[in-house]
Amino acid sequence: MSEAAEDHLTPSPNPPVDVASWRQAANPRDRSRAGIAARAKAPLEAHAVWQVRSGRREAISLLEEQSAIRVPELVPLRYKRMSVSPFTFYRGTVLIMTNDLATTPVTGIPVQCVGDAHIGNFGIFRSPSARLVFDINDFDETAIGPWEWDLKRLAVSVEICGRANKLKERDRRDAVINCVETYRTRMKWFSEMDYLDAWYEHLDVEETLDRFENDGSSHSHVLREAAMKALLKDNDAAAAKLCHYEGGKLRFKSNPPELVPINQLDDYADVEALQARIDTLFESYRHSLYDDRRMVFDHLRYQDAARKVVGVGSVGQRAWTSIWIARDMDDPMMIQMKEATYSVLEHYCGASKYATHGERVVQGQKIIQSTADVLLGWSSFMAEDGRKRDYYVRQLWNGKGSIDIDNLNASGLNDLARMCAWALAHAHARTGDSIAIANYMGGTDEFDQSIASFAVSYAEQNEEDYAVFKGLLKSGELPCA
Repeated sequence: MSEAAEDHLTPSPNPPVDVASWRQAANPRDRSRAGIAARAKAPLEAHAVWQVRSGRREAISLLEEQSAIRVPELVPLRYKRMSVSPFTFYRGTVLIMTNDLATTPVTGIPVQCVGDAHIGNFGIFRSPSARLVFDINDFDETAIGPWEWDLKRLAVSVEICGRANKLKERDRRDAVINCVETYRTRMKWFSEMDYLDAWYEHLDVEETLDRFENDGSSHSHVLREAAMKALLKDNDAAAAKLCHYEGGKLRFKSNPPELVPINQLDDYADVEALQARIDTLFESYRHSLYDDRRMVFDHLRYQDAARKVVGVGSVGQRAWTSIWIARDMDDPMMIQMKEATYSVLEHYCGASKYATHGERVVQGQKIIQSTADVLLGWSSFMAEDGRKRDYYVRQLWNGKGSIDIDNLNASGLNDLARMCAWALAHAHARTGDSIAIANYMGGTDEFDQSIASFAVSYAEQNEEDYAVFKGLLKSGELPCA
């Protein structure tokens, strides 16, 4: 690990939110006043301001800093995936944006932030009650931080997604405005509910899409199609796609570098030692589960494991996938183990209270998400290089459905932006002071317009940084697969 990477792990001594000092007042009136008072520190109109700067080589250096703690041979693949478009670049540059947001005014009202709340990190999955719900689905960066950083990350991603899909400027603006307005009005709604009622709220996919279609606010079939595909994306489908039957067991297919069985990994000299470490990982993971979930896991029998490359910004983080069976070969279970490193928020907002980054991710997901995977847990093990590595563990596919964001029309972007905003407001209402946040934003569209203006400016900043990034790839200063 480089000295720069080590330095970036150091928490900020002056975080923008201080959980210890932010005490929720005893009654709603005082909490409302506290939210309004926060405007003195961060006026509503101040959120509109971002000065675009060209040629920011130092911003790209932050990416290199992250890459110093990732699997070296996968870094070129990460850069390749990020280089496809300004939008894929944005998905991999949460550290750059967080570094920029740290220079902007903040309200000081803390929540459990998602950390990387862009539009691609929301999706569909099956709840334990077998209903499809829509919610946040990526928690690698979750930590305590300012609520508005999540909202700005989301709003900018809506603008950039609209640009990538060649939507008109007016349609992009409408989508961003509708996104922020939904967040503001839903937060007000949550703030007026009994807390436990707000906690139990969730976004049922079929009910929401029916409502969109019945009230005439949607003419997009993209979300409906995603929901139908999610119903088919289960453990049986994952096993059929990624595994084959060999020697009386289910074994992973080989498709390097995206999927490599552990017995074919060239960078691990002792496969038996690697298997022993994976066994240790699962034993540690088992103890992170509640007894009822542990009983489910204890019914499974291990078959095989592989290294699996995932995502865009996550490429280079160590991720393993394992195949298990319950009743028999026709009852498979696919479990993912993904490395958890420091959150980008920790340097700016202070260190996590949890002992490991795996636990940080899992506990953050449990309090943010309306209904979490029953097999969600965490683990750590000592790697071949002698470093302790943290992991979080979950099902690979449990009705997970991603939205085809590359083909959204204006209506589809509006629908998705509103659903993302609903889910984000719910997450922040569960984990922060919804009354203070709602009263900070107020009842007019002034805050909405400010965030929409910021989204345009920061989308332009993203394009400037993307141009620098592409230039460094072309010159060979950055490696590309």
